[in-house]
Amino acid sequence: MLRATRARGPIVIVAFTMLVGARPIFAHHAFAAEYDAKRQVLLTGTVTKIEWNNPHAHFFLKVRDGDGKFSTWDLELASPNTLERGGWTRQSLKPGDMVTVNGYLAKDGTNLAHARDIRLADGRRVLAGSAPDGPTK
Repeated sequence: MLRATRARGPIVIVAFTMLVGARPIFAHHAFAAEYDAKRQVLLTGTVTKIEWNNPHAHFFLKVRDGDGKFSTWDLELASPNTLERGGWTRQSLKPGDMVTVNGYLAKDGTNLAHARDIRLADGRRVLAGSAPDGPTK
């Protein structure tokens, strides 16, 4: 009986290590799993927060609707590495910046979108990363 218990110990450790190591695979998703490439959105507002984290960077935009009410949108970008290769820096967007974002709506109907491109206050258009190509608004 003692032998069987000792033999299970290493198996449990290996299984646990594999599950913990696989966690990022479960956390990542394909674009089509979360966003609808047929439902584009055009948002103009003020950047309130930037999260430069893997697997995707995000920024938050305070947007005023037609009735004057404000809502906050979570805009997903490509990974920080992909953004940097495209010319982005951590200072490309700053809280307080006024921007216009062309993106794709989340399938779940929340204020979440995958940014395709961003028009900065100075008029420059920057690509946001990994969204599918298609017509822009």
